[in-house]
Amino acid sequence: MCKTTLFIKSMRLTFLLLVLNSYQTIATEFTDVVENVTPAVVAIGLYTPIENSGNQVLGTGFVVADGKHAVTNYHVVSKILDPQIVQHYVVITGKGRNIQAFKATVLEIDPLHDLALLEFNGSLPSATLAVNTMLKPGTDVAFTGFPIGAAIGIYPATHRGMISAITPDAIPAQNANQLTSAMLNRLNKPEMVYQLDATAYPGNSGSPVYSVEKGEVVGVINKVFVSQGKESALSAPSGISYAIPVKHVNALLRKRNL
Repeated sequence: MCKTTLFIKSMRLTFLLLVLNSYQTIATEFTDVVENVTPAVVAIGLYTPIENSGNQVLGTGFVVADGKHAVTNYHVVSKILDPQIVQHYVVITGKGRNIQAFKATVLEIDPLHDLALLEFNGSLPSATLAVNTMLKPGTDVAFTGFPIGAAIGIYPATHRGMISAITPDAIPAQNANQLTSAMLNRLNKPEMVYQLDATAYPGNSGSPVYSVEKGEVVGVINKVFVSQGKESALSAPSGISYAIPVKHVNALLRKRNL
């Protein structure tokens, strides 16, 4: 075998090793990002001892600011609590049976952007929020939350994907007969949100969407496009999810000078 052939093979092997090492480094860095973000991710639940001895998991949230506040979707905590019985929202941290629940109060709501700010009687690591600049389609992101938390318990799960589009916050109807006045108003004055190519499930509402490089929160999961009815959300997910940009979270925190 000539020296030229040996040199070419050696160069190919070196290049292959460099590529493999690069992939391994990227994978390791991402696992570190997930490990750093996860402690700030919490489950949002409802505690009603007269009905249930445990906490009813409603969705996901994440800790912000001073570690004593959490952000989630408004629709997760929109239930009017019964003043006649002991009932309150809770922020739940931990995994499996090793969990801790803190009593929480809804401080601020933003129904238009489906956001709510809670205060809880505890202190946890806070997530880092990104600046208000909208990210471009094609940007890699991930989100961590508690999909199907009500059924399988508190086990944080991470999904990775990318921002596939920046789109109006209005899922188009299949025909004009399905258009409602609320949908028409949204189409006339659309709020732009992120469309993701990663699948969120029931329980992921309120999950932080974050940069895979820095772990900065860039958005909040708020809904999933369901093409075959609510019953198919698990059996036949569309793979299309939507997230509220972080600029609306920052605006919500400013209302409380956080």
